Amino acid sequence: MSATNAPVTADTTHKPWYKILYVQVLIAIVLGVLVGWLEPRIATNEWVKALGDGFIKLIKMVIAPIIFCTVVSGISHIQDAKKVGRVGIKALIYFEVVSSFALILGLIIGNLFQVGHGLAAKPDAAAVASYAQQAAEQKSVDFVLNIIPDSVVGALAKGDILQVLLFAILFGFSLMALGERGHTVRNLIDDVAHAVFGVIAIVMKAAPFGAFGAMAYTVGKFGPAALGNLLGLIALFYMTAGIFIVVVLGLIARLIGFNIFRFIAYIKDELLIVLGTSSSESALPQLMEKLERLGCSKSVVGLVVPTGYSFNLDGTNIYMTLATLFIAQALGVDLSFGQQLTILVVAMLTSKGASGVTGAGFITLAATLSVVNPALVPGMAIVFSVDKFMSECRALTNITGNGVATVFVSWWEGELDRDKLNAALNAQVDPSDIETAVTTG
Repeated sequence: MSATNAPVTADTTHKPWYKILYVQVLIAIVLGVLVGWLEPRIATNEWVKALGDGFIKLIKMVIAPIIFCTVVSGISHIQDAKKVGRVGIKALIYFEVVSSFALILGLIIGNLFQVGHGLAAKPDAAAVASYAQQAAEQKSVDFVLNIIPDSVVGALAKGDILQVLLFAILFGFSLMALGERGHTVRNLIDDVAHAVFGVIAIVMKAAPFGAFGAMAYTVGKFGPAALGNLLGLIALFYMTAGIFIVVVLGLIARLIGFNIFRFIAYIKDELLIVLGTSSSESALPQLMEKLERLGCSKSVVGLVVPTGYSFNLDGTNIYMTLATLFIAQALGVDLSFGQQLTILVVAMLTSKGASGVTGAGFITLAATLSVVNPALVPGMAIVFSVDKFMSECRALTNITGNGVATVFVSWWEGELDRDKLNAALNAQVDPSDIETAVTTG
C-alpha cells in the first residue's frame, strides 16, 4: 500500500498545542524577529545563520531522490505512455496561461501605484556585479543544454532538479516498457520513496530551529531601518501577490470546486516552513505527499510539482514586473508600452529554470533588465538590500501556485478524488506524523 492510500488519521486537535509543528515554527519565527531586532549582534552570529542554512541543506539533501523516485514511480505505473505526454502538455499550457496572468497583474499594479518615483537612492553597481554576471551568462542554448546531465550520478549529486527530472522521465518510460519484468524495480523504488519520506518526517522536527535561525539573522543583519523608503515596494509586492492568490488562484480553485482559503489552511505547515527559510524547495517533498493525500493522482503529482518548480513561478513573475517598473521609476527611465510588453516576453523566458531558493529571483531580474533596457541594470542595487524581505513572498506564492496547478491538472485529467479532496480540506494533519502514515501504509 502506498503512502498515497494511507489513511489520514493524524488530527492535530488531539495533540497539545505546543507539539503541533506549525505552532512551533510560528513561535520560532516570532522569537527570531525579536532576537534579530533586540540583539542584532547575537542574531548575526555565524552559528545562528547556520541554523537556517543547515535546515535548508537537510531538506535539499533528499530532494533529488524524492524527485527521482516519485517521477519514476508515477510514470512506470502508467500503462499508457500517451498519458505522460498528455499530462505534460496540459501542465505546460496551464503554467504559461497562469504565469501570463501573474506578469500582467504585476505590470498593472506597478503602473497604478508608482512607488518608485521620488526615491533618493544611489545604485552601487559593485553590489550586484556577481548577479549581473550570472545573468549575462544565462543564454537560451546554455539553459537547454544544461538540462542534459554530464552523468546521472553528477545530476543526483548536484541536486539539479531539471537534470534529475529528465533522467527520471527516461527511466520511468524504460520501466514502463519492461512491463512485468520491471515489477521488482518498481516496488523497490516505491519502498525507497517511503523510506525517504520517513527521513523527511525526521528532518521536519528541526524546522523550528531552522526558521528561528533564518529569521533572526535576516532581521539582525538588515534591521527595520534597512527598509526605508522601499517599504512601499515591499507592501505593493505583498499586496499584488495576495490579489493573485485570492483572485486568480481563487477563481481556478472555485472552477475545480474547492475554496482557496481552505487549501491555504491545508498547506499552512509548508507555508510556514517556506516563510522561515525563504525557500520553497524546503517544503517540496512535504507538498507532494500532501497533494497525494488531497486526492491528486500519484502520476500527476510526480510530473507536475517538480516541473512547476522550474516552469510555474508565479511569485517570481510578479516580482520581476513590479521590480523592473520600480527601478525604472526610481531612476527616472520612462518605459514605453512596447518595452513593457517586452518585459512580459523576456520575464516569461528568464523565469524558467529559476528555483525557489533565495537569490534566484534576483538573478532572473538581472537577466530581464539587461534585455529590456541595459540602463536599468545598475539600478538593481536599489532593491538589493530588501530583496530578502520579498523572497519569502515569492516563495510562498510559488508553492501555493504549484499546489493549485497540481490539483487543476489532476481535475483536468479526470483523476481528482473528490472524496479525498473534501475529507483532507476538512482535516488537519501535522507533517511530523507523516512517518506514521507511511509506515502503516
